[in-house]
Amino acid sequence: MTLLRYIPLLPLAACAINMFFGARLGKKSAGLLACAAVGASFAIALYVFMLLPATGLFRDTLYTWLESGAFRVNVSFQVDALTAVMLLVVTGIGFLIHIYSLGYMDHDEGMVRFFVYLNLFVFFMLLLVMGDSLLLLFVGWEGVGLCSYLLIGFWYQDHNNTIAGNKAFIVNRIGDFGFVLGILLLVTELGRQGFWTLDFAELQKHVNLLSPSTVTAITLLLFVGATGKSAQIPLFVWLPDAMAGPTPVSALIHAATMVTAGVYMTARLHFLFALAPVTLALIAAIGTATAFFAATIALTQTDIKRVLAYSTVSQLGYMFLAVGVGAFGAAIFHLFTHAFFKACLFLGSGSVIHAMGGEQDMRKMGGLKSHMPATYWTYVIATLAIAGAPLTAGFFSKDLILWQAYSSAHGSQGLWLIAWLTAGMTAFYMFRQLFMVFHGGSRADPHAQAHLHESPAVMTVPLMILAVGSIFSGWLGAPAYLWGSRWDHWLGPVFGGAHDAHHGAVQTEINLMLLTLVIVAAGIGLAYLKFGRPGAAVDQGAGTGGILYRISLNKYYVDEIYDWLLVRPFTAISDWLAWVFDLAVIDGIVNGVAGGARAMSSIWRALQTGNVQHYVMGFLAGTLALLAYYLGQP
Repeated sequence: MTLLRYIPLLPLAACAINMFFGARLGKKSAGLLACAAVGASFAIALYVFMLLPATGLFRDTLYTWLESGAFRVNVSFQVDALTAVMLLVVTGIGFLIHIYSLGYMDHDEGMVRFFVYLNLFVFFMLLLVMGDSLLLLFVGWEGVGLCSYLLIGFWYQDHNNTIAGNKAFIVNRIGDFGFVLGILLLVTELGRQGFWTLDFAELQKHVNLLSPSTVTAITLLLFVGATGKSAQIPLFVWLPDAMAGPTPVSALIHAATMVTAGVYMTARLHFLFALAPVTLALIAAIGTATAFFAATIALTQTDIKRVLAYSTVSQLGYMFLAVGVGAFGAAIFHLFTHAFFKACLFLGSGSVIHAMGGEQDMRKMGGLKSHMPATYWTYVIATLAIAGAPLTAGFFSKDLILWQAYSSAHGSQGLWLIAWLTAGMTAFYMFRQLFMVFHGGSRADPHAQAHLHESPAVMTVPLMILAVGSIFSGWLGAPAYLWGSRWDHWLGPVFGGAHDAHHGAVQTEINLMLLTLVIVAAGIGLAYLKFGRPGAAVDQGAGTGGILYRISLNKYYVDEIYDWLLVRPFTAISDWLAWVFDLAVIDGIVNGVAGGARAMSSIWRALQTGNVQHYVMGFLAGTLALLAYYLGQP
């Protein structure tokens, strides 16, 4: 199906046009071109989705990229049920964020460059999800990492932004090192069995030839890459700092698309991970720990975007919990619903920041409800969804993960309990944010209060569409005790035996759902008592609260610990090697060669006097030496 190639190529073409001619087109035209390209990709993706049967697969091969003996890699795109879901997320949510950016970046001088980066990111993300081989996926994987670096550090004049961009790039390279090793181990071990391939279909056919220990090693290495890209313990530290970039970047890259790449990769290779129960157990443990740990940090943060950043880390932990218990479909379902409500929250925070003149401290907000009604109500809906309020998208997807964590063969009551407690904390910190930002009296300075206004329609309309998705996208995966799940029907053929259609006692599932609603209600109620009541005090500084509050506010000092244990020692070793190896060895060899050449040049220069008599004497001496040599021969 040759139509597939145009889905990623249209954003790439818009990126190239704006890169070379954007200055002539102007900011508005360049932005509209970028939006039109992603919108056209979404239209094609939607058309392909409607044509695709649940058991079908469309493929579009462009050309042979690499060929060496039996090893061959094509530049080829494929779309199955899993890819179709990701395409709609990347292009659909991406299109709304592009539209929103027209208003948010309107007064920025670098608007053309911003859309160049944004289109390039969409191209690489589409390459990641559409590639029919692990190698093509890896090209997209590295491409979105590059674009993340460019977009986080977009305002490079600010030193903090450049540091945040560097941090994201370096931490992701650590994870990618493990990812590369996993790919190499996979292809070489299958090659020993006579199958040199990284094509997903071929891998699925022959992966059973690998020994259990080899599969475990490969999946562990691949998961190292996922911990970097999807911000899991211990490589989660880059994502909160990435909020330094423009808010549309946070919504697109760090909520809806790039950070979910690790979840998509594990789901795409479900047939491999399903053969490694040790790896799955580790993934479940790390996902659960990440969800709980990040939620405890989000409880006390005062930066509006940083709360959402740690919320993203926590929700990604939920997705990996689902992966770890073998519920790959549930993981993708939460990825799908999370894209709507988290993009809505990030863009809503951007609308607030836009109205507040760049202010991000929630302690300096309050009372925005009356000034920004459209932003407020969309924010309420998205907050209800992430908290898991009944009949919202988050209610269905999070409840499915909790049920699978409790009832599946790889799950346990311990995993469910921690995830259940995390659901309560999520409700608390999200409604804490809602009350601090929109309710109560205004705590902004008089100048900011005088300029408070609702964002333009180009920003609020995408918020409304995302708010609708924050409710109804979850209805696709309703449990059997309601009206049944179309999600199972759609993704079931992709995951086959690894699919998570686990059916237990319906009454037990309902009871667990009711327990979840109880702790969610408790979280919302506690947030109201602390921050929502009229006249409620808002914490004003890091010195308030007890020791647990200060530890959470300072993010458990993880960055400081990493700095002392890793960054400084490696920097010291690098400095020492630079001084010893670079100066003594590298410079020593280079300088030694230069010194030798200089010495030889000095000798030969001394012989070049320019005196004809000296040259004649030289010729004569040479001639006599030759005569003496040959006359002396027998």
